[in-house]
Amino acid sequence: MDRNLLRNFDCSEEKIAEIVSDALRGSDDGELFVEYEEMESLVFDDGRLKAGNFTCDQGFGLRCVADEAIGYAHAGDLSEAALKRAVSAVSSVTRGYGGDYAASPARTNKHLYGEENPIGAPSFEEKVQLLREIDAYLRAKDPKVRQVTASLAASWQIVNILRADGERMQDIRPLTRLNVSVVVGEGDRQESGSFGAGGRRGFGEFIAEDSWKQAADEALRQALVNLVALPAPAGAFDVVLGAGWPGVMLHEAVGHGLEGDFNRKKTSAFAGLLGQQVAAPGVTVVDDGTIEGRRGSLTIDDEGTPSGYNVLIEDGKLVGYMQDRQNARLMGMKPTGNGRRQSHAHQPMPRMTNTYMLSGDYTPEEIIGSVDKGVYAVSFGGGQVDITSGKFVFGCTEAYMIENGKIGAPIKGAMLIGNGPDAMHRVTMVGNDSKLDNGIGMCGKAGQSVPVGVGQPHLRMNQMTIGGTQV
Repeated sequence: MDRNLLRNFDCSEEKIAEIVSDALRGSDDGELFVEYEEMESLVFDDGRLKAGNFTCDQGFGLRCVADEAIGYAHAGDLSEAALKRAVSAVSSVTRGYGGDYAASPARTNKHLYGEENPIGAPSFEEKVQLLREIDAYLRAKDPKVRQVTASLAASWQIVNILRADGERMQDIRPLTRLNVSVVVGEGDRQESGSFGAGGRRGFGEFIAEDSWKQAADEALRQALVNLVALPAPAGAFDVVLGAGWPGVMLHEAVGHGLEGDFNRKKTSAFAGLLGQQVAAPGVTVVDDGTIEGRRGSLTIDDEGTPSGYNVLIEDGKLVGYMQDRQNARLMGMKPTGNGRRQSHAHQPMPRMTNTYMLSGDYTPEEIIGSVDKGVYAVSFGGGQVDITSGKFVFGCTEAYMIENGKIGAPIKGAMLIGNGPDAMHRVTMVGNDSKLDNGIGMCGKAGQSVPVGVGQPHLRMNQMTIGGTQV
């Protein structure tokens, strides 16, 4: 596969550059985004291969930005005719407009992941055999296992970006993921557990025997914990959040509210609060797209801007937003490398990469030991957030009661309910064990999904509302 995707058009690269330059003359910004992507997924369920999918897609998106207006057109046909039709559509926003085309993003020579396509290795047959082994391993391990679902997914994306001033950028992005889900039962009761891992690298470390067995064991452990869990109480409790994946609450309840477009339009609960205390002292939140091999990392974003280490909240004060080029320009700020899109068929917008809270001073044992009666939330499932108000609801997939500073009985059905800005002020202890999740995050916004990372250390939050079935 030629990684210079402009060569796949039916006209010369010089002709493409001329068309793009003419189309974007008089605009504030814009680019030609060309993409080629291969995707594969295998799902082994209930003792057999239930689904196997392979797709291949290519196309371009042409964007023209004039002040707040955006002209956007896309096509799967890499031809001069399709490109000219796109030009006709997007150039309407610049009629009568005389913008000064923005300077190209700074170049970067730092690559955060390899370029090899992970789909070809291991082979299809080896992947199916691995999934079969995971299924057999779990069924043999415990007689309570009633269903096993194991899946492998991979993608390989080539991105070329051409700007009106002739600047070209390229990025090649691998992505892999292993997921294991287990249903266990005893009598009429059934409960589930799951575990996943992934990143921007090949399958190597995930399919090594010790790695996939660890994933399978963790999914089974969580399911067995839930099988003996008691109904969750309802009311206000001191809550301890575990390290790693519970950062998904931070991502949803706070992260989205710090994206530039919501703040420019003043639809975020954090709008207009730069420099103000929006969280408890000791809380520092960053978005970092520069971590090698991580799921949310990007060498360059989908506008060509190098990803960055961006401090959003520092010691409780709001100090920055995540920005794409358009919203940064309209807010008088700098792009932060957060302009992302799902594919060539979508416009870029401010999106998170790897968003996490930095470590504090307390050990997890000190935090748990400080709680007289509360809830310890180790893992979350789905949740809902209202960006404007900051209100959120998250379901706990693994949680325990804390009694007299010790972890007690597991509970099920616990829902963490609150308001993002308010919840950040309720943080009273920040652990010294910040870590990112295992590489399974996907983030949805305005109909687009992109891979992300989340993380945090152990946290204590005072008097949070727990929705449960036991009063």
